[in-house]
Amino acid sequence: MSSFFMVLSQPGTVGPIVLSLKTACVVTPLLAIFGIGLGYSLGRWRSPLASIVDFLITLPLIFPPIATGFLLLLLLGRRGPFGEILSHAFGLDIVFSFWGVSLASFVAGLPLIVKPVQASLRREIGRYIEAAQILGKSRITIFFRIVLPLLRKNIGVGLFLALARSMGDVGITLMLGGNIVGKTNTVSLEIYNAVFTGDYERAFILVIILGVVSLALVAATRRLSAE
Repeated sequence: MSSFFMVLSQPGTVGPIVLSLKTACVVTPLLAIFGIGLGYSLGRWRSPLASIVDFLITLPLIFPPIATGFLLLLLLGRRGPFGEILSHAFGLDIVFSFWGVSLASFVAGLPLIVKPVQASLRREIGRYIEAAQILGKSRITIFFRIVLPLLRKNIGVGLFLALARSMGDVGITLMLGGNIVGKTNTVSLEIYNAVFTGDYERAFILVIILGVVSLALVAATRRLSAE
């Protein structure tokens, strides 16, 4: 037990844990806002543009994470079309920074909250929306008084799963964050680093920490689903 706390207090262990917590604090509200907004939009409207957006959101679920990260690296790198604009206009470098890690976590988790919201709106909740429209309710009233209360459970389950997925991501985070020790090495990446250097004890402790967090999030989703 003393060895556990000794390893846990080392800078090489504390740093990745703190970084992962900071990333979760930034990503969680973004997942909630964009997950609900995109899920609602894709569930209500069908068009060629909506199909393209739906495909891009779903891509991290079906495409290898390392390949998804590489595509984002091409787009957001300093010589990429979006990265160059961000660098010159705002002085913001996404790649190999905390914001790159946060973006990677966001992209990895987004499909898991968008899809439940989207699916629910295309099924039973869609009928309530149509009934409210017939009664002359405004879109804002429908969204806040009907959609959000009915989607509360789906949003909660999707958000917990999305957060668990984003915290465990390696491939996208490796490409956008760069796995820079002391700067962009999250808990998941540090497990890889520890194994690579033969520090199995620290790797095991980090696995336990990540496993406990993941189990807590899964338990929360099961409790919400049972309500």
